[in-house]
Amino acid sequence: MRSPRRTTRLLRTAAVVAGAAAVLAVPAGAAFADSAAAPAPRPLPVAQPAQPKPGTGGYVTTVRLADGSVAKVYKIGDRHFEADILSGPTKLDTLVGRGADASYGQSNGLRVVLRPDGRVTSWMAGTPKPAAKRASAVRIAMPDGWTAKLMDGPQGARVEMFLPNGSAVDAVDLKRPTAQHDVWTYRIVQDGPRVKFVVIDGSGAGSSWVYGFDGRLVEQYRAGSAV
Repeated sequence: MRSPRRTTRLLRTAAVVAGAAAVLAVPAGAAFADSAAAPAPRPLPVAQPAQPKPGTGGYVTTVRLADGSVAKVYKIGDRHFEADILSGPTKLDTLVGRGADASYGQSNGLRVVLRPDGRVTSWMAGTPKPAAKRASAVRIAMPDGWTAKLMDGPQGARVEMFLPNGSAVDAVDLKRPTAQHDVWTYRIVQDGPRVKFVVIDGSGAGSSWVYGFDGRLVEQYRAGSAV
């Protein structure tokens, strides 16, 4: 005859074994169903490539400043230029010239001015400030038989065109850089800190004449080849 104590012990052992078997029989996924999901590891930040300055023109030129640093000039829009002032790899400032307003900056005695047409001037404190740009005007005879008056000054570059009898026909400037009459095209272009006037003959192979604002013919292209 079994003793009641032994029978009780056997029943407890059986219950423990059955419970363990039931736990083992539960699928692994169900075992964590009521547990809070472990947070996903956060991705490491990815370095983004440097983005070019927005705008229509992009990089224009690099100007060496009075203290040996440089200004990298960018065209952002119509009569809107920006210049990053750099000393080696370090950017000291960004100047913004827009509309009729120039931008001024200074650092350790360096003085910098960015004009709305993209021109940059600089000097060191204690030295004479560069004289303001004087207005200039010169007339040229264009290859189409018309004449043009090339004007440049603090307000920017402008070209007025006239018929042989002296009647004004049209004008171009940095706000409206292109005009066209018959087969001829007239255009002001920004070439770094300089501005040029281009006359293009559309009747043939696209011959063109490029003038500086001092009235000199600086480039000529005839029948697809430079002269």
